[in-house]
Amino acid sequence: MAAVGAAFAIVATVRVHAVDTHPLASRFGTTVAVTVTPTESPRTIQGGRLMFTASMQRLGDAESSGRVMVFAPAVGYSEVGVGRPMAFRARVTRPKRRDLSVAVLAAVGTPRFGTASTGQRAAAHVRAEFGAAARLALPPDQAAMLPGLVLGDVSAVESDTTAAFRRAGLTHLTAVSGANVTIVCGAVLLSAAVVGPRIAVALAAVTLFAFVVIVQPSPSVLRAAAMGSVMLMGMLVHRRRQAIPALAASVLVLMVISPVLAVDAGFALSVVATAGLVVIAPGWSRRLVNRGWPKLIADAVCVAVAAQLVTAPLVAAISGSLSLVAVAANLLVAPVIPPITILGTAAAAVAWCWPAAAQLLIRFTGPELWWLLHVARWAAAVPGAAVRVPSGWGGALLLGGVTVAGALLLAVWRRRRGNAIRP
Repeated sequence: MAAVGAAFAIVATVRVHAVDTHPLASRFGTTVAVTVTPTESPRTIQGGRLMFTASMQRLGDAESSGRVMVFAPAVGYSEVGVGRPMAFRARVTRPKRRDLSVAVLAAVGTPRFGTASTGQRAAAHVRAEFGAAARLALPPDQAAMLPGLVLGDVSAVESDTTAAFRRAGLTHLTAVSGANVTIVCGAVLLSAAVVGPRIAVALAAVTLFAFVVIVQPSPSVLRAAAMGSVMLMGMLVHRRRQAIPALAASVLVLMVISPVLAVDAGFALSVVATAGLVVIAPGWSRRLVNRGWPKLIADAVCVAVAAQLVTAPLVAAISGSLSLVAVAANLLVAPVIPPITILGTAAAAVAWCWPAAAQLLIRFTGPELWWLLHVARWAAAVPGAAVRVPSGWGGALLLGGVTVAGALLLAVWRRRRGNAIRP
């Protein structure tokens, strides 16, 4: 264990040194010619601008590498896509966040675009056809939300809907997570009764690979694939002792592949949420079932409560707010998420070759999407739905302390109650 820790420390030190001594570090404040390859879909920000992360390919005429954050005007840069190289001139500034980015690039002038790989072009075509099918089959607000729930593409979601989801504690649904992977692969594994367990597992692995390619193999999606695989294994073996080592191994491997995850808030949230779901929720659910609760209801309640409890300190540190309606909202929408995910993923898989079938599948998600959107808006409109808490470490420590204190008080109360009723 000590050797593993030392190896990771050495790797991290080498990566940090590479960032500090990168050629762009001597170009801060200047304008240079660069060639980069975007590693995520661009996000629209205020002022009609785009923001995306990219991997450096060339600095001037010299080959280069490293992670950069790019800001570009929407006009002229609308063709930005994952895996598609682009050359442009940019003003170089020092990164404000310690996330292993070597620089921040503010693009100027007209870019020149290259050609993405065949796989990237195919994945982009699938995403585009899926979005088009959703727009033909659903009302505008539902059509904008479906790609976000299935593929993590929230580019068409209105700002007021985004705000409602944040206030209701439902934002996690619009990001590709381990839950998406678990639902999709779990649905494939149901075929085990027909084709046998080994073939079903192989089909699930192929499905997982295709899902990652279509959604885009960014660090966040790789994280979701790893976390979803861990949750899926926990569901299959029903042994927390095996799930926890798998979770730890996944975290270590992902941090070697992409060290930037060490300072990624989404990664931290995903890890603690997965740990909560495989460690805490099953035990709570068994206790409720033993008391006569239906298993489906017990599982839904325990998953929602466990996820909210373990992630609340980190959410407070990141956003400076805490949703008081998140547990209720998540319980209300929990039944509609699996059908949306399964039907939506199936529609995305056939949209490129059979649009009519894709539209038919998408229409079946209409009632579920209507319910989800109405719950989000209702929860967001509740007075006091979200409260302000200290952001940063202060908020994390405050909520973490409250959570631990509450757990200790509950344990003491249960012990005293048990002693009181024992003859």
